[in-house]
This record gives sequence, C-alpha cells and structure tokens, in this order.
Amino acid sequence: MNASEITAGLSISLSGKFHFQGQQALQGLLLWQSYINAQGGIAVQHGDKRSVRLIWYDDRSQISCARKNVFRLVREDQIDILLGPYSSGLTMAVVEIAEEYKKVLWNHGGSSDELFSHGWRYLVGITSPASDYLRALPHWLAEESPALRRICVLYSDRGTFGRQVARGILESAAAVARQSVELVPINLPLENHDILLRTLFDIGPEVVVLAGRFQDELGIMRTRHRWPSRVSAVAAVAAGVRAFSAELAQMADGVLAPSQWEPGMTFPNIAGPTSDWFWDSFQRQFGQLPDYIAAGSFAAGLVLTECIRHAASLDDEKLRNAASDLDCNTFYGRFRIDARTGIQTEHRVLLIRWQGDHKIVLPSRPT
Repeated sequence: MNASEITAGLSISLSGKFHFQGQQALQGLLLWQSYINAQGGIAVQHGDKRSVRLIWYDDRSQISCARKNVFRLVREDQIDILLGPYSSGLTMAVVEIAEEYKKVLWNHGGSSDELFSHGWRYLVGITSPASDYLRALPHWLAEESPALRRICVLYSDRGTFGRQVARGILESAAAVARQSVELVPINLPLENHDILLRTLFDIGPEVVVLAGRFQDELGIMRTRHRWPSRVSAVAAVAAGVRAFSAELAQMADGVLAPSQWEPGMTFPNIAGPTSDWFWDSFQRQFGQLPDYIAAGSFAAGLVLTECIRHAASLDDEKLRNAASDLDCNTFYGRFRIDARTGIQTEHRVLLIRWQGDHKIVLPSRPT
C-alpha cells in the first residue's frame, strides 16, 4: 500500500456483450483520474493530497469473472475504493461481496431498481434508476401526439432492468389515463423474430418501446419494415448512445430514447468541471465522443471526491454517511440519494430524439 495514493478498483467489461459500454465507463474513470491528479490529488486528512491510481480487470461480461475480480481487488489489491461494473446483472453479482467486506460500491453502471430493494448498506447509486428511464414518455406523447394512445413495451425478461423500465412506463401512462400499455416480455434469438412480429400484429400498437440489451434492440429495429403500419412512434433504451445511430443509420431517425446526460446541459453551483470541459477533454484523451455512460462514471468519481473531502477519510462507513448527506450538482446533474437504500432520487433522465445523425433533447416535465 502506498500512503501517497488512493487506489480505486473495478471489474469492468472490456470484452463480451457489454464491451462497448464497459469501455466507455472505464474511459470516464480514466479521465477522472487524470483530472484529479492534474490538481495534485484529493485532500484526505490535514489537507494532505493523495493521487488516484485506478486498478481494473476485464470481467468479459460474465458474472463469475466479475465476482472473481472483485474478490481479487478487496483481498489481494486491498483497494481503498470499490467502483461498480457495468450492467445491473453484474452489479447485482458483486454488491454482495461489497456488503461482506463493508466496502461502499460506487455504482455508476447498474440502474435496475431491484438493486436497491435488498437492504444493502454499502450501495451508492449515481445514475437514475431504470424505472425513471422512460417515465416521461407517456406524458410527452400525450402533449405532442395525443392520438397515439396504444403503447406496446417489448422488454427483456433476462434480469430485472427491462422489467423496471416497463414498470415506469406503465405507472406513468396510468396517470395520463387516456393511454393503454401492453407489456410483452421477450427472450428471443436474434435471428428469429417471427413470434415477436406476430405479437405486434395481434396487439396493433401505435407506439413501440424497446427495453432490452443493446444488440437485441438493434436486431428488433432491423425488422422495422415488417411492423404493423399503424406504428407511428418508436422508443428504445439502446438509442441513448451514438452507436445506435451508427449501426442503424437512417433507421434511427426519429427514434426516442432516454439519456442520463447530454452535452450542453448546465446546472448551477457544480462541483468539478463543466460539461464543455468533459466533452472536450474526453475527445482529446480518447479520440472519440463520450456517451452518457462515460459521463456517469466520471460523475461517480466527482461524487466520490466530494465524499472523501467531506469525510476527510477513506473509511467506508464515513464515506457512506457522507454520501447520505451529500446534495450537490455536477455537470451530470444533481446527486442526492435515499439515505437508507442508496438509490438515486434527484438526478433526472432526459428524453431525446434522433434527428439525422445527432440527438435533440426534448422538453419534458419532471415526473
């Protein structure tokens, strides 16, 4: 152990089905490391600053590897800070280890509400929960396209994320009252969508929502020309990132999506750098544009930094208490958690729509 540095470790998907998202998340954290160390580090005790050193291992998007990596981080590397993996399923798999070792898991990549329903003490959520992802959609449709009332949500029944997204839409539509929602769990091979297409024709929706894994949603979108003609609007969780448009080109045009962050958004009295700084610095360091996944992991680092400063300690119990008390803005938005569960309560999800090769942020009222 080096007393002049803070070691922060994570298991992250650099291969396997989550490799794109995992790479973005790691890059966001590497940029946070660069940002902090350029400032001389983080003041822990008596004003003495310590630099940050990231340690990471590829979990190959597999639960068994993620658990093995986290055990290695806490037992062998004896890290000071434990950062979460990408995806709700992998986060669910490692949070039990965090609880066992009483290490706060700074969760930037798992958004299923289910994560926060088990009474785990050492889980801190940075991003909005899955049930908020498209909660604004029914209200937006009611105001902008009131004739579109029949919504079909195709959600993945593997894991809990998709089901929670669907639940948020169902609850929101109930408040609108004029809309009906059909929830359809899916778990289909990518090469065979005939059953799914028959289901769409049976339901006859005007709005189709996709809430599954990235590649699954792309596969379903590629059957768009075979959908019922009455489908007038499409929303997809996967469309929140630029790879969706890069993969589908013109098929992405007009698709609605949730996003945890978009460039150009501003908030008062922020801790850390501006959105413009993040946007420019990310491109300089990695030669590509950041998505909200990278913004969320960078923001997790900023929140952690604030908690260390407030606690003046790396003790996990003190850091967890500091996280419960913290109420601040970063370029990513507001941070405020429920003190008991650790779920994020004040960060807001944006509703976006693809227009050509870029996203526009749609006006939506708070939900």
